[in-house]
Amino acid sequence: MPKVTFHKAGEVHEGEVPEKGNLVVRAGIRKYPWPHLRYGCGMGKCGKCACRVLAGGDALPEPNWKEVKQLGERIGEGYRLMCQLWLEHDITLEQDAA
Repeated sequence: MPKVTFHKAGEVHEGEVPEKGNLVVRAGIRKYPWPHLRYGCGMGKCGKCACRVLAGGDALPEPNWKEVKQLGERIGEGYRLMCQLWLEHDITLEQDAA
């Protein structure tokens, strides 16, 4: 099971998700190990679930068109939309406080 390390507002949270698990889906069905992930539509339209990938990004697929449209230049800074990723490897993320 992929290990997720999540940084937000100066706190660090760790947990595991099933292989090929999506953090926004898990949060939406209350199966995510902590309630700190900010998300909205779950379809790549709102951008609320944007997180900066601190480690494990090399194992992720290339950003899809929804991420490119929503994040633009922030992709170059390591941001991804969590609703668009199905995790198969350990990952460390940081989500802005606001």
